[in-house]
Amino acid sequence: MPGRVWSLTSNMDWQGEGFVLSTRKHGETSAIIDVFTRDRGRHLGLVRGGVSRRMRPVLQPGNRVKVEWRGRLSEHLGYYTVEAVNSRAAELMNDRLSLAGLNALCAMCRELLPEREAAPELWDVFAIIVDNLDDPDIWPPLYVRWEAGLLSALGYGLDLSSCAATGVNDDLTHVSPRSGRAVSASAAEPYLDKMLRLPPFMKGQAIANMDDILDGLRLTGHFLETRVMWNVNKTLPEARVQMISRLKDLGN
Repeated sequence: MPGRVWSLTSNMDWQGEGFVLSTRKHGETSAIIDVFTRDRGRHLGLVRGGVSRRMRPVLQPGNRVKVEWRGRLSEHLGYYTVEAVNSRAAELMNDRLSLAGLNALCAMCRELLPEREAAPELWDVFAIIVDNLDDPDIWPPLYVRWEAGLLSALGYGLDLSSCAATGVNDDLTHVSPRSGRAVSASAAEPYLDKMLRLPPFMKGQAIANMDDILDGLRLTGHFLETRVMWNVNKTLPEARVQMISRLKDLGN
């Protein structure tokens, strides 16, 4: 796993690496960027000259950047200076599926993660997914597991350790949409029309086909919608919908 990358420069200023999640224009020449950092979570800051021809390619969502943040007080928006580390967005521009995966990752972080709360395990897997977005055999199952980790980080983790009805820990095939707990095949049988399928790769099996990936996304998506987004009267980002559409195209 990637090691820590932070170096403190004062009580409030810091520098390190992160992934750009979004960029929006501020004033005539500046931009506010949202960066996903390992030890500081989502952290916004102002980039002077952020809309310039030189900086626009650097600040594309999904790019890995080195940032230095400075502010008078820790709660201030503060200012970033930014250097490119890896321009992943440009590398994936001609691959519609990979770009959809990158956009979904960034949108999910931006919309669901609270600001300035560290999520190092999510960051580590995020980085691995980004590094493997050019291989559709690797990143989709990792992405599903990442969403399951996102649920856990937000306090709504799934319990896939044993059957909610019988207590057995083998032949777990479904998940209760109400409790988020696994259910064995025999216990699920009378209620299959109400249950969510638990794909084997989410229990450790190495191989995952496209049906498994899509079932995994239905599973995590259900709980992200009903336990997280419902509370703030929102739906999951459109970028995630587009990624699922691209995955379905790949499976056809």
